[in-house]
Amino acid sequence: MGSYKIKKMETVLVTGGAGFIGSNVVKLLLERKYKVKVLDNLSTGYLKNIENFDIEFIEGDIRDKSVVKQALNGVTKVFHLAAHIGNVKSLEFPFQDLEINATGTLTLLEAMKESRVEVLVYSSSAAIYGELKTEIVDETHPIEPESYYGVSKLAAEKYILAFSKLYGIKTVALRYFNVYGINQRYDSYGNVIPIFHQRVKEKKPLTIFGDGEQTRDFVNVIDVARANILAAENAKQSGFYNVGCGGKISINYLAQLLKEKVDFPLEIVYAPARKGEVIHCSADISKLQTDLGFEPSVAFEEGLRDYFEWFLKQ
Repeated sequence: MGSYKIKKMETVLVTGGAGFIGSNVVKLLLERKYKVKVLDNLSTGYLKNIENFDIEFIEGDIRDKSVVKQALNGVTKVFHLAAHIGNVKSLEFPFQDLEINATGTLTLLEAMKESRVEVLVYSSSAAIYGELKTEIVDETHPIEPESYYGVSKLAAEKYILAFSKLYGIKTVALRYFNVYGINQRYDSYGNVIPIFHQRVKEKKPLTIFGDGEQTRDFVNVIDVARANILAAENAKQSGFYNVGCGGKISINYLAQLLKEKVDFPLEIVYAPARKGEVIHCSADISKLQTDLGFEPSVAFEEGLRDYFEWFLKQ
């Protein structure tokens, strides 16, 4: 599962720490005996996600340099998850997407120059690859983002890597594939798992676009949190890594698993395939495994069961 080299009571900062992935990173950091600060403006995060954690919470925006400088005081590691998320959302709010993802990251980096930070782990996205040329995607795949979100996440990734060369602070970008798990709430911009769960909760049909045989690399947020800590502790140099399971789960299989979990007849409806949708996608995570000792630990069926139970209680 990968080894950790944790310095007890070391102080770290998690930007976006009240959000879906961020709150899971915070939870694991606390289990590893870190002292944790969280910076979040609560635009998409929830205090409920972190209310039972022994942390220092700072409500503020990643674009506010004075707040960021305050948050960095005494910090040696930063996990940068604050972001404007979603391909479709970025097209509706392009300037907000740019300001939060690119300008916000640059604001953090500028503040880091006057801090004790030794390493930054940045949450990037597989969206930077754009239209996939191969079913299995490694880090050498062409980078041709086709959404503003992909462009802004790539810009931030380039900023952190340039910053490392300029100022000698280690920076690691983690390119997430399809993340799911506890604390992932439904919204109209979300991915297929929370959308399907919301439909189940409302006892409405599941809509599958195309024949349902398209596949995705679903990675549980617990494993994503583990990848963050491994990157902070084990990375010997700056760089970038895919974060996934290296597997292929079809949308039909996902729907069938949900159908088996309910005590009512869950209808599945097929609609025409959406233009430009990726048919098959799987992350090559061999670099993450070799360099950082990462191995996925949560089987999809297990992770989906836990998420199903959590989601229905919300």
